[in-house]
Amino acid sequence: MEFKIESLSDINRVARQFLEKYGDRHVIAMYGNMGVGKTTFVKAVCEVLGMHDEANSPSFAIVNEYKGSDRRIYHFDFYRINDPEEAYDFGYEEYFYSGDMCFIEWPEKIDRLIPEDALALRFTEQEDGSRIILVEDF
Repeated sequence: MEFKIESLSDINRVARQFLEKYGDRHVIAMYGNMGVGKTTFVKAVCEVLGMHDEANSPSFAIVNEYKGSDRRIYHFDFYRINDPEEAYDFGYEEYFYSGDMCFIEWPEKIDRLIPEDALALRFTEQEDGSRIILVEDF
């Protein structure tokens, strides 16, 4: 499946459609160049779900936790990871197998640790500035 984000004003609509179709998936690996909109998409998902915490890039923390009244979302950024073994140091399994939604930026750094039932989102920027999100099984 494919989603197209025409502009920033369109992103919450796309996040809502994504959640209607894939909201039961827990681990979401997001692929795409820096600046393509991965973090912005997670922010939109959090807003649509009414999360209490404001989503922002976990570049330095590696993982951010966003709380809602009845759920949590974990947002990972593995850009600064040099070895997949570093993910063991902070107990990635507790997050990935918690049943909570986990969004992973730069999953290629830890591909072998991602559960087989994960969802892959491939973000690309188009010449007109819009974004395409291609959704596939991992």
